[in-house]
Amino acid sequence: MNNQLSERINSVTPSATLEMAAKARELRASGKDIIGLSLGEPDFKTPDYIKEAAITAINDGYNSYTPVDGYVELKDAIITKFKRDNDLTYDRTQIVVSTGAKQALYNVAQVVLNKGDEVILPCPYWVSYSDIVKLADGVPVEVATSIDNNFKMTPQQLEAAITPKTKMIWYSSPCNPSGSIYSKEELRGLADVLKKHPQIIVVSDEIYEHINYGVTAHASMAQFEDMYDRTVTVNGVAKAFAMTGWRIGYIGAPAYIARACNKLQGQVTSGANCIAQRAVITALTESPSRVQYMIDEFKERRTLILSLLNDIEGFKCNEPEGAFYVYPDITAFFGKTFNGKVINNASDLAMYLLEEANVATVTGDAFGNGNSIRISYAAAEKEIREAVSRIKKALS
Repeated sequence: MNNQLSERINSVTPSATLEMAAKARELRASGKDIIGLSLGEPDFKTPDYIKEAAITAINDGYNSYTPVDGYVELKDAIITKFKRDNDLTYDRTQIVVSTGAKQALYNVAQVVLNKGDEVILPCPYWVSYSDIVKLADGVPVEVATSIDNNFKMTPQQLEAAITPKTKMIWYSSPCNPSGSIYSKEELRGLADVLKKHPQIIVVSDEIYEHINYGVTAHASMAQFEDMYDRTVTVNGVAKAFAMTGWRIGYIGAPAYIARACNKLQGQVTSGANCIAQRAVITALTESPSRVQYMIDEFKERRTLILSLLNDIEGFKCNEPEGAFYVYPDITAFFGKTFNGKVINNASDLAMYLLEEANVATVTGDAFGNGNSIRISYAAAEKEIREAVSRIKKALS
């Protein structure tokens, strides 16, 4: 009965990461021993001091509807965090709290884009960017990068992609899926192009900000005075604080965009969960050093998985500077046959590894770059070792 559904929803591609995770769950339910390296979900528990703040909120009677754009106390904590960690100055009118960073991104697209507006997406990009843009009647414009330039868009590429219809540019740093980080100097190079095109708004997705291994310091586009009024900074607590299911994201933005997001959200979900908000006040108020143990562990896992993958002929890996993914170039396998199955593209390889090695990864096609697959190392060392061992055997 798809003819009864809207063209809008029929044009949307299901989230590849969630789809692969669902497939892995189905196979587990059928008795298969599947190792899931597809989802970007830390295997750590939410820290106790954050959980205790949630328990206190429950006992204090927080159970009512929340303000659409977030509790004042949480907005103040976000303002403090932006100043402390990013040297960004916002006031309450510029902050909107949402049910996860994904809703924050959706809000921004809906309130800024008109039909036919173009949005530049450096590839690879997070799987939902393209479809969020399409849901707002925008047109994704993909800019290809490669492992040879660490998956980063150059100013020359940005300039070449801009047309009279360009309305926005979206990127993540640290990047999901590549783990690449734009340095302050590299962002300045992009900003020098953008300042010639004042109609373009920047969405800087910084959800992996704290998962940084110290090679390149984190920088925000909004730190530049000539970009501050044109940049929406998106963040949240899911990744660095192991709070994926708490569903709290937020933006710091020009006040007119924040007001519009508040208006839209008021007609869609209203305010985010009351208990989760109270817990996030504590998460953001405390020093980021309290979750450094997770980042240290991710760094060790990065070293481990790179050493294991580099031992498999055909995998070409760069060294990610942040997040918890490797994004190897796997084009060496294209056209080859394993156990009677021909690998024509990244999707074929991801499906083959799921069915033959019982390891869930994600095709690079979902990220706008079909030469790679994404492998998450947000899993225990034992699982990583076993997963890569299975991959090596399946491709031997």
